Amino acid sequence: MLAALHLRDFVIVRELDLDFQAGLTVLTGETGAGKSILIDALGLLLGDRSDAGVVRHGAERAELSAEFMCEALSGVTDWLIEQGLSEDCAPLIIRRVIDANGKSRSFINGSPVTLSQLKGVGEFLVDIHGQHAHQSLLRHDAQRDLLDAYAGTTQVARDTAKKYQVWHTLAQQLNDAEQNAERFETERERLQWQIDEVAALNMQEGEWPELQLDHKRLHHAAGLIDGVQEGLMALSDGDDNCQSWLATAAHRLSQLADFDPSINDTLELIAGAEAQLAESVSALRLYADRLELDPERLSEVESRLDAIYKMGRKYRIDPSQLLSQLQEWQARLAELGGAEGLDALRKQVLAAESAYRKLATSLSKSRTSAAQKLSQLVTEQMQVLALSGSRCEVVLQPLTHPAAYGLEQVELQVANHPASPLRPMAKVASGGELSRISLALQVVTSQVANVPTLIFDEVDVGIGGRVAEIVGRLLSELGQSRQVLCITHLPQVAACGVQHLQVAKQQGKEGVISSIAVLSHEARIEEIARMLGGLDITETTRQHAAEMLA
Repeated sequence: MLAALHLRDFVIVRELDLDFQAGLTVLTGETGAGKSILIDALGLLLGDRSDAGVVRHGAERAELSAEFMCEALSGVTDWLIEQGLSEDCAPLIIRRVIDANGKSRSFINGSPVTLSQLKGVGEFLVDIHGQHAHQSLLRHDAQRDLLDAYAGTTQVARDTAKKYQVWHTLAQQLNDAEQNAERFETERERLQWQIDEVAALNMQEGEWPELQLDHKRLHHAAGLIDGVQEGLMALSDGDDNCQSWLATAAHRLSQLADFDPSINDTLELIAGAEAQLAESVSALRLYADRLELDPERLSEVESRLDAIYKMGRKYRIDPSQLLSQLQEWQARLAELGGAEGLDALRKQVLAAESAYRKLATSLSKSRTSAAQKLSQLVTEQMQVLALSGSRCEVVLQPLTHPAAYGLEQVELQVANHPASPLRPMAKVASGGELSRISLALQVVTSQVANVPTLIFDEVDVGIGGRVAEIVGRLLSELGQSRQVLCITHLPQVAACGVQHLQVAKQQGKEGVISSIAVLSHEARIEEIARMLGGLDITETTRQHAAEMLA
């Protein structure tokens, strides 16, 4: 659950520290006070894109951090390990800093992370239902995503889309090839003989630079032999050599050391030089033993270099790039169907289509089963939300042609009365009804989700009276199993919270500043009375507010 939130210089917040409780927390305040700031901050902490506009005017940067307690969420621990991050979830701390130029840095448990990683961990922690969710539910893609989330098939749907893309790409290649069969065949044949010719060289990785080194050594073998012998003569084998000079000097100085011990320091240096000289002589003798004049090997190397060089010149490729070019040709030939040509490409298209349809069919079965259950549960919730006699059905309409998202279109259909036929939700529901249907959908889908914290941002728009009380109780019941945060303008909903936060806005020397305070019981009575009666709060209004809280 969300345990704490800290904001500094964020939009119109100078500094804010909030601790959160389990259960239902309500957030209220006058219009324009900045109630959505909390949602915006959490959105940024969970991967939303930012800009310089979120930094409070006059500040250098905005700092946001949230603390989550998620020891019981094994998925978070596994994800952290997979990402190479600290797996400590007690607590899990997410931090983000945005400077006045719009540049952003993000951290999880102190380690730098990307926005995609913030989004990744956020999927385990928080589910935000925005105040315009009922509007997005009019779109087919949003309805489909909602069903997949409820069915637990979101990843299957993504995999299906990938399979479709592979099939679609191969089918396009086949179509191009069939329309340009002559050009296709010409290119395939050209690639094949190019590959055969270069492959016949049997070039090995790193062979070209090794051949060049071997050629240089073999070509200068005579000079190397003479030079090494001269070196050995000077160092040890000649009548007048370095080793004898050093030995003579060391012997003479050792005699003088009897008169002045400080000469021993110099003798130690000479002894080191003698050791290094001996090692040099030994290494040079080993090298001399390996040196030989080998005209036959030299001829082989020159012949091999010449063959590779001519092949590179023929194709205007640096000899060192021949192997990589061969691999590119082989990859392109595989795209064109390999040695079998169009027949092989047709087989690839059929295999890709089969893989797609197999996964898409499995997805359809899961969606069908989940759609029946979701329709029933949402219809039951609609009765609770004073939509008596109405029903909602998740309809799966088969597509004429397969699509990336599957074999069917998902559509939410609603009937306002028992005798009314089902029709698309956009053509039936009014604004208030749409809000209630959206809330019913969100409550039902949230109950099966593993996310511990649910946030509702004014999803009660267009609701009032008795229905508002029902919505408050519904959110309160949801708060018994989850942590629920709800921004609301309804006193009936606000009265159901176990924690009540009030947003206020003041004009100060630094401009408009927004603050959020945790209300005591007495302060809650005043706030709910304000929500009931506006600016003119009477004792009767306060009594009514106290009764609602009770």
